[in-house]
Amino acid sequence: MKKKYSILGIEYGGHDTSAALLIDGKIISCCEQERFDLKKHSRAFPSQAINECLKIGGMSIDDIDEISVGCDFVDMIRKVYLKPAIKDISRLGFMIKDIKRIESYLKIEKLIRKKTTFKKKINFFRHHLCHLASSYYPSGFKNALLVSYDGMGEIETGMIAKGVNGKIEILQDKVYYPNSLGLIYSAITYFLGWKHHCDEGIIMGLAPFGDYDSLVPGQKKTYLEIFKEIIIPKDEKDYEINLAYIEYHKKRDVWVSKKFKKIFGNVRKYNDPLNAHHKNIAAALQKAVEDIVLCQLSYFRKKTKLNKLCISGGVGLNCSLNGKISESNLFDEIFVQPASGDAGISLGSTLLAEKKRMRKLKPKKNHNFYSGSRFSNNEIKDTLKKNQILFKKPINLTKQVAEYLYAGKIISWFQGSAEFGPRALGNRSILSRPFPESQRDFINQRVKFREEFRPFAPAVLDEYKKKYFIIDQESPHMLIACKVKPNKKSEIPAVVHIDDTCRVQTVKKINNELFYNLLKEFYEISGCPVLLNTSFNVKGKPIVNTPQQAIDCFKSTKIDILVVGSYILKK
Repeated sequence: MKKKYSILGIEYGGHDTSAALLIDGKIISCCEQERFDLKKHSRAFPSQAINECLKIGGMSIDDIDEISVGCDFVDMIRKVYLKPAIKDISRLGFMIKDIKRIESYLKIEKLIRKKTTFKKKINFFRHHLCHLASSYYPSGFKNALLVSYDGMGEIETGMIAKGVNGKIEILQDKVYYPNSLGLIYSAITYFLGWKHHCDEGIIMGLAPFGDYDSLVPGQKKTYLEIFKEIIIPKDEKDYEINLAYIEYHKKRDVWVSKKFKKIFGNVRKYNDPLNAHHKNIAAALQKAVEDIVLCQLSYFRKKTKLNKLCISGGVGLNCSLNGKISESNLFDEIFVQPASGDAGISLGSTLLAEKKRMRKLKPKKNHNFYSGSRFSNNEIKDTLKKNQILFKKPINLTKQVAEYLYAGKIISWFQGSAEFGPRALGNRSILSRPFPESQRDFINQRVKFREEFRPFAPAVLDEYKKKYFIIDQESPHMLIACKVKPNKKSEIPAVVHIDDTCRVQTVKKINNELFYNLLKEFYEISGCPVLLNTSFNVKGKPIVNTPQQAIDCFKSTKIDILVVGSYILKK
């Protein structure tokens, strides 16, 4: 019997560290370190994520044939430090200041071998190429335009390529740090009082409340006009960041310049009031980023004549942007990998390693991004007994839960394998009926403990998506915003944002049978094929990963009922 070839992917060296396991080209498991060390966007070496991937695959590290890493650290040192220092001697000071960081990069391979005891081949791949691979190969698109935007890879902050018959051909990779859509988004997140590399999604949610066409106080220009001076299109396919407005390339954690503050005021503190000015800044940023991306995509769509698009990178998690791309009708279909941020790098690196090994690797649609930790009913039952919690096992789980939902109960839903990425897709979810509107406010305030303006996503039976939403394709990963149909807004007010958009999740039986059946039961009871779906966590914490974490979160919030495996718990 032919031995199966296994590749372990590792994302390490930045935030959202993770691991992924590929066996003979098939995705077996993908796990994020934050789910184990409980530090959101964890930067720790993903030892626990690696162990979990191996456990799911029924393997030990000795069974692995090669390890793939999603960054070329030697190339990074050369591009970020050595080349600039040779060209400009003043950059030598920056290099010396970062000497410990450089030393750590040079020791990455040694560290991996020490942490894993792995003795075989380790391959290093370019950061953004990993992003592209992570979206292209699971998309099922034979031919597609591939784009990646994030903070920074080795020195590149984005990459555009075409995928044709399984081969990735780079079209553009010369947008270099500090020219970065991801980092300018992080800079404004910091300026508005939230955590950079963490809370960028809050700014996306805030943007529809603002007016980018209003004048900036004390200025003769609108918010958008000034942001067009910050993010400058060089031509149809390129842009640059005006360095007069930023500081993140000079001093870490300063982010914006004195000029920026002179125009927009001081940095908002987290507990300061949130006013129209802050909302307008968020709106202008979102619009400026959308315009740049749409301009680039339009250019490369015409150049390549490719009618399908794969999106990745941290900016790929901006579902409002993805919605604008969808609305543009530039492409017939869009695929956004659910772990588009740096967590997805581990998966992308395994796919590139497999492509290097087997040149015939072709895109194949992956219906299962539920690839993380899983627990048997016996393991769940043991945890419940240890906590001395009363529970019951209903005859028909989905019917019973659907009835609770229809009655207005808020349900925490813990099932099967954990989702890969930051979106809960029906296995680690908090669920509610999508009406009345007050349901949204209650969950924000008493369950999630987060800002009142934050929206929630609708999960909808795929066969009813066009009845409720203006969308022409499936959206299984909750990463494309679309408009709700005017005549349906009043039926599902708790999941409709202020601009009448929804970050929709379309649910098919092939993707998640149990969650599909729950939606089906709710539809039969209520006449509504939609549920409010949000991640099973509270603000600032990773999504729950274990039955014990589920119990702890349930106890600390105003969630009414916990459904974990086959069992139901009430307070």
